[in-house]
Amino acid sequence: MPRLLKPLISIWVVAMVASCSPMAQPPASNAPAATMNAAAAPLDYTPGQNQTVALPKAVTLDLVWIAPGSFTMGSPLSEANSCDWEHPQTMVTISKGFWMGKMLVTQGQYQAVIGSNPSQFVEAGTNAPVETVSWDDAMAFCRKLTEQERAAGRLPQGYVFTLPTEAQWEYACRAGTTGPRYGNLDDIGWDNSNGEDPTHPVGQKKPNAFGLYDMIGNVWEWCSNWWSDRLPGGEVTDPIGPDSGTFRVGRGGGWIGDLANCRAAYRFWFTPTFRYHHLGFRVALAPSR
Repeated sequence: MPRLLKPLISIWVVAMVASCSPMAQPPASNAPAATMNAAAAPLDYTPGQNQTVALPKAVTLDLVWIAPGSFTMGSPLSEANSCDWEHPQTMVTISKGFWMGKMLVTQGQYQAVIGSNPSQFVEAGTNAPVETVSWDDAMAFCRKLTEQERAAGRLPQGYVFTLPTEAQWEYACRAGTTGPRYGNLDDIGWDNSNGEDPTHPVGQKKPNAFGLYDMIGNVWEWCSNWWSDRLPGGEVTDPIGPDSGTFRVGRGGGWIGDLANCRAAYRFWFTPTFRYHHLGFRVALAPSR
């Protein structure tokens, strides 16, 4: 990319993700890798128990069990910085438990699984979140984990590693809370006001009540859904979003974010092939969709 274009793109991305202007809104949506040799530590993936997955090169990935439950998705009109695409508030039931990555996927974990590190901020270290990954890249990582655990005979019946739906993501992020975020932003996440460096090693801020770190800030997180410009409304169970579309959903804000987009309800859209230094992901081990 020409050097002169990078500052312009950075300015555009920051402006767009911080904006709730109707002009920022996109069009409404239209409706085998080689098996890795991982350590053979037995895992039974018992519901209710956290797990540690062995990756190649003696790297591990921690999973937190998220029990089924219900929550209100989206933001009330009275919430500061609430956007049209966070409405209408929707009563969501998550009917099946799933595991969520305790941390954002790190550069070290991505390198161990994929064999390369696309991150721009390599100097942040192997424990910093991987970034500059597309939705397709993130899903390729998840598929490799699925193949590894299935080949080892450890994968729970009907479960796969994947990206969380945005309903699963918001449910896990809120962890029983109902406000804009699960704590004071400076205590729970890295945004554009409290860090000298763009990304920071994972797990340095306070976790939420489920024990998940960096759900707000540090890097944006890909979700599995196609983008829809409105939430479904009413009462729904295990929503997965539109059947097709142009954009995928991003959640959580990031180091370029602020109070406006570092909120549990804030949602944004990116093309699936988009890669940038504020975009990362975390895995879910969830029922196959």
